[in-house]
Amino acid sequence: MKYTGQVYRPPYEGNTLLLEVTVGCAHNECTFCTMYRETKFSVSSMAQIEEDLKEAQLLYPDVKRIFLVNGDAFVLSAKRLKAIADLIHQYLPKVEVITMYASINNIMHKSDEDLAEIAKLGIGDLWIGVETGLSDALDYLNKGATLQDTEEQLERLNKFGITFFYGFMFGAAGGERGIENAEANARLINKVKPLGIVPTTLNANKGTILENDVAKGTFSISTEREVLEEQIKTIELVNVPTLYMGIHAINSVSFDAQLPRDKSIIVEKLNEVILNTDDALLDSVPFRHAI
Repeated sequence: MKYTGQVYRPPYEGNTLLLEVTVGCAHNECTFCTMYRETKFSVSSMAQIEEDLKEAQLLYPDVKRIFLVNGDAFVLSAKRLKAIADLIHQYLPKVEVITMYASINNIMHKSDEDLAEIAKLGIGDLWIGVETGLSDALDYLNKGATLQDTEEQLERLNKFGITFFYGFMFGAAGGERGIENAEANARLINKVKPLGIVPTTLNANKGTILENDVAKGTFSISTEREVLEEQIKTIELVNVPTLYMGIHAINSVSFDAQLPRDKSIIVEKLNEVILNTDDALLDSVPFRHAI
């Protein structure tokens, strides 16, 4: 199996077969991200993909789930994705789900007919980094799509039965705006009803525009207290059935849950964390190493 440069996948895909179909990230301009800064975007050849699938057929003939890497493999055209899916089903006939990272921009460039066809191929469970439901914060993070775009494109996925996970970041709106960010994310989550919500926590990673803005004082990173309070408020306000998938190592308090079923238990535990943590730590802004 061929893999180029740094390879990323969600923690929840740790046991999923990874198939490289792109290298790097097609957008690669987010204010906060360094994941693919040194990796030039390219598309894998169909010959290489088929070679990898032949190897996978020998090693993992019973695999049922496959994750297409790298940063936003859903950027590929519907025609290309169909060709890849056909090869996957040819060599790994037991595969039920073909998943990958996707951006809102990736969805925008596919027609309704494209999405209908994609849904039939077993492509779903898309991992989408929405990051925030606040329009101005989203613009600052430079995701390449507006809040209106985000709402419209997630609803299009729902229309065609393409399941997705809603990725977002605590602290995405900056210090003293955690509750506002929680309200905005919950509002959007309740509207688009994702299969799961996947929180991480914003950090000023080295070499990013965000790091420079923090140093200049034009953006403030949320304290631990603010992050925990935002986490509580988000959970309190989400009222649609969804998985809370919060085990990313960058989160201060990591756990999985089912919402709204586990809401009261989670909120109680998070309040206990605040109550039993020193104020000096709660009011600090520690550096969270990117994973």
